[in-house]
Amino acid sequence: MTVNLLGLTQKELAEFFVELGEKPFRAKQVMKWIHQLGVSDFNDMTDVAKSLRDKLTQLAVVAVPKLLNEQLSSDDTRKWLLELTPGNAIETVFIPEDDRGTLCVSSQVGCALACTFCSTGRQGFNRNLTTAEIIGQIWWAYKALGKNPKGERVISNVVLMGMGEPLLNFDAVINTLSILLDDMAYGLSRRRVTLSTSGVIPALQRLQEQMPVALAVSLHAPNDALRDILVPINQKYPLKQLMQACQSYVKAGPRDFITFEYVMLKDVNDSDKQARELIQMVKDIPCKFNLIPFNPFPGSGYETSTSQRIKSFKDILVQHGFIVTVRKTRGDDIDAACGQLAGKVIDKSRRHEKFMEIEND
Repeated sequence: MTVNLLGLTQKELAEFFVELGEKPFRAKQVMKWIHQLGVSDFNDMTDVAKSLRDKLTQLAVVAVPKLLNEQLSSDDTRKWLLELTPGNAIETVFIPEDDRGTLCVSSQVGCALACTFCSTGRQGFNRNLTTAEIIGQIWWAYKALGKNPKGERVISNVVLMGMGEPLLNFDAVINTLSILLDDMAYGLSRRRVTLSTSGVIPALQRLQEQMPVALAVSLHAPNDALRDILVPINQKYPLKQLMQACQSYVKAGPRDFITFEYVMLKDVNDSDKQARELIQMVKDIPCKFNLIPFNPFPGSGYETSTSQRIKSFKDILVQHGFIVTVRKTRGDDIDAACGQLAGKVIDKSRRHEKFMEIEND
């Protein structure tokens, strides 16, 4: 059975070469060819000994997901649909901005958490991605985007905010982070890699110990009663525990704040009273808020808060000293906006079927 080198950390790759009777330093050479130069054919790795290239051709591959479709939004957002296995595909999004280029990658086929306002969550869940499948999205994007006229990489930031809950695929995500931070691969700083979680607290604590990167927490409600509905994992890990975990994480993380993501749902979580309730809940945590206008999808049952309501909610937070941004909706004309990623999922949870039964009653 061939080994897919795309998903190996430098340590794992060095161990692989030692098993082949080669020097460990070959790992750095090959990592650079794969991740920095986008080479998947061992014969093109010209500074690697031919004898080793012959071994690799027999024993290893650099296998990336198959590109099914690419879409370009009117605002230059790009979305790739990548096939993992027949019937299962994931979506990856690149968002260009004046001061950065952000790649949003998926960590699962579908999502197991069933957040009620999220199209991915409604679609159901199939399986976790391997490290190679997560890194494969980044490899594709680097290859597709190339470098800018100054010779600089177009992708400056990577966020694990696509399909899935990253902390429910912990081992593969940790290895992905290791490759992203490795100078022989993508060489990103911890501040430029962000993991978004709905609050899987035991895994969040492990992340803090092993590979702390920038953290965004999908909050979306100022109390347990509402969050139990919007983000059902809250029933297992309620807000008091989550806030304690966030306080702890700030001490180890590369940034001195947590970003709280808050989708704005009309007449659900957007009142002035709820803004003040939110302030009380996070008052002991260094944090920033990212307010996200809800991106509608068929059958969601929710509407987007009005711009005036979002402004009022934001103003209350700002008046209490918080830094608040309102996320600009990007790529919504190609369904690439926050909460809209769906891909193609063979749903082992049967959630989509159950949802359709409810919709048809």
